Amino acid sequence: MPTYSELAGAVPPWSSWNVFGPGDERGTVNRLTPDRVAAAAALVKTGRRFGLDYPVDAFEPYPTGTRRPLQHHVFANNPLHRDDWLDSFYLQASTQIDALRHIGHPQHGFYGGLSAEDNNADSAALGIHNWADSGITGRGVLLDVPRFFEREGRDYSTEATIPLDADTLDAIADSQRVEWRGGDILLLRTAWAERYLAKTPDQRRATPWRLSPGLAQRESVLRWLWDREIAMVAADNLAVECDPVIDSDFRTPLDEPPGRGVDHSGMLHRPLIALLGMAVGELFRLGELAEDCAADGVYEFFFTAKPLYVVGGVGSPANAMAIK
Repeated sequence: MPTYSELAGAVPPWSSWNVFGPGDERGTVNRLTPDRVAAAAALVKTGRRFGLDYPVDAFEPYPTGTRRPLQHHVFANNPLHRDDWLDSFYLQASTQIDALRHIGHPQHGFYGGLSAEDNNADSAALGIHNWADSGITGRGVLLDVPRFFEREGRDYSTEATIPLDADTLDAIADSQRVEWRGGDILLLRTAWAERYLAKTPDQRRATPWRLSPGLAQRESVLRWLWDREIAMVAADNLAVECDPVIDSDFRTPLDEPPGRGVDHSGMLHRPLIALLGMAVGELFRLGELAEDCAADGVYEFFFTAKPLYVVGGVGSPANAMAIK
């Protein structure tokens, strides 16, 4: 496995497009080898289980305003029968995992060189089904950001742009006595979702959604994730990274505000997904797991996620669990 520094000579530079084999569509999930999954299963000691998903309609109204409210319909063909269906079911509206076709790079396109023109509604390339078939399973590790800041006596707010750089990630891991084994699934608790969901709908509408702690948009963060062989990084905020982008290593001359939708200029999403092929999860429910980890001092666990088998899906509910 090349180091991040060695990816400087890749085509395109700093990409993993040729690391996992020709035509690869699984990216860093390839790091979840059978040996690593088997070792992770040995972490189950007590059988305590933690669901990591919020309800599919928990974040309504959706902060960005780009997804309509979900409608759940129940019907009966006779008194002893029930069936149902969903309308406006946005697969990334709550706890979810991004497929590799989700975000492209303005200079290089989507992971593996898929062009924007070929990443169309008729294509299944880089879809979530590539991970749904076998799931995403391995050793999970929680980094609890607000507890670390509290212990250190540092100011912290879920409604502030707090960039978490590589040194901060190391400091949190050291404080929790966490070691990295390769193929780990990193869960980053910022407490953003907990705070947001504690508000009334009117309070949510009045909350600036582009304000949250998260990963810094720095090359050193990419290096940190890659060299520790992280298989997936997930958080409990909207984008895993801090919002808004205030100091980024990833601005390009081609950055222009889009005609509609979220402006991804300078975001970590672009090199993380499109160049490194890393699985990314958002809006995970981490509060209960964090309480348990703080209580017993064990921040590692068996992690499993099973995306929906939607061929060509751009994302999916995570269907994730941690088992200790």
